[in-house]
Amino acid sequence: MQLTRHWQQLGLVNLALAPLSALFGVIVWLRRYSYRHGWLRTWRSPVPVIIIGNITAGGSGKTPLVLWLARHLREQGYRPGLVSRGYRAHQTDWPQLVSANSDPYQLGDEPVLLARHSGCPVSVGPDRPAAIRALLSTHSCDIILADDGLQHYALERDIEIAVVGAQGLGNRWLLPAGPLREPASRLHQVDLVIHNGPTATGHQMHWHPPTVVRLTDAGTEQHARPQSLAQFRGQRVHAVAGIAYPEHFFDLLRAHHLIPEPHPFPDHHAYTPDDLRFSPPLPILMTRKDAVKCQHHTLPDAWVVDRELQPDTAFITALHRLLEPYAG
Repeated sequence: MQLTRHWQQLGLVNLALAPLSALFGVIVWLRRYSYRHGWLRTWRSPVPVIIIGNITAGGSGKTPLVLWLARHLREQGYRPGLVSRGYRAHQTDWPQLVSANSDPYQLGDEPVLLARHSGCPVSVGPDRPAAIRALLSTHSCDIILADDGLQHYALERDIEIAVVGAQGLGNRWLLPAGPLREPASRLHQVDLVIHNGPTATGHQMHWHPPTVVRLTDAGTEQHARPQSLAQFRGQRVHAVAGIAYPEHFFDLLRAHHLIPEPHPFPDHHAYTPDDLRFSPPLPILMTRKDAVKCQHHTLPDAWVVDRELQPDTAFITALHRLLEPYAG
């Protein structure tokens, strides 16, 4: 968390890390050059691949966009399948197919979240081509959504979508002096860029009003009736967020007139019962990503906050244009 604050500015810490950033930039350039010129092998899927990723470290809003794309493509008559890396998963035998009841500690919290809420088959593994082959061997998918695969150049792609988070590009320096995984110029090479935050130009995510569902019902959310977050208006609540930028979640609650007692945890945190014992006893509100890891804990007054996104009309139009060559 301390380093991410430095990523939004230029100071002595950034200057001290600049040599490492320069070395990182050389490695990034050499790696991509090697793939583009055939020195490193790539694999092309037999069905079209849409990459959804970002060029910054930390959360940007990719997962909500992947879920929206999965639903939208189904509505358009496609049979999408999803692949993900499974960051911080403890499984050693890859790839793995993911179900709504899979263990998030073994296969990763985000893949399980995708399996629960996308309505699509999900395959996970650090080798994305292998994950796709496993998916296609068991499901008749006709298009693939690759979550967080922008820098996974071993997988050839047909459409690239980059998400810029609410924190923007920070100081625009490469890791570790800044938040960038690749130079900012990489955004000019993708097919679509969408912003999860205010932007003067470009496509933007719009969010529906947040809702809540009881944690005990969240695993079967398609059968649980979401309720308005407004029922907690003016109340003190314990706010749990184990995401890249927990303050974004706390700010969301404040914006809707809740009074959160913030409990930030590291991204992809593995929760224990002691982590969730708070005083005084108040309702506990958490993100969907946290919920997949907390459902086995006994928390009678715990709620999952959800927000559905809606890309702007111009983004949807541009997406349909890019999909035209692959339409049945």
